[in-house]
Amino acid sequence: MKHRIGRVEGEILRETTKILQKNIRDPRLSEVTITAVECTNDLSYATIYYSLLTEDAEKEEEVAAGFEKAKGMIRHLLGQVLTVYKVPELIFKRDNSVKYGSKIDRLIAEVKKQDAERNK
Repeated sequence: MKHRIGRVEGEILRETTKILQKNIRDPRLSEVTITAVECTNDLSYATIYYSLLTEDAEKEEEVAAGFEKAKGMIRHLLGQVLTVYKVPELIFKRDNSVKYGSKIDRLIAEVKKQDAERNK
C-alpha cells in the first residue's frame, strides 16, 4: 500500500507541475515550484508543497490566493490523468525548507567572508 501512495504522490507532483505550466494562466502562480506531495493513507487528501523565490509576505499571500482560486481547476485536470478512483482533496502549503536552505547558505558565506578578513 505504501508503494501505491508513493506512486500516486509522484504522479500528482508531475501532473500538477505540468498543469501549472500549461493550463493555469494566473500570473500569481508563475514563479511557483512544486517541491513535494504528501497523501493521506486513504488518498483522500493530498498536501502539495510549493516554494517561492521571494521572501515578500504580500507575494506569499497572493500566491496562496491564486492556489485557492485554481484549486478546483487543478483537481479537475488531475482527475483526467490520474489512475485513482477518487481524486484527493488538494491542500497547498508553502515549503519553507528552500527558504531555510538559502538562509544557511547566506550564513556560511558571511562566516567565510569574516574568516577571509581575519586571515589578511
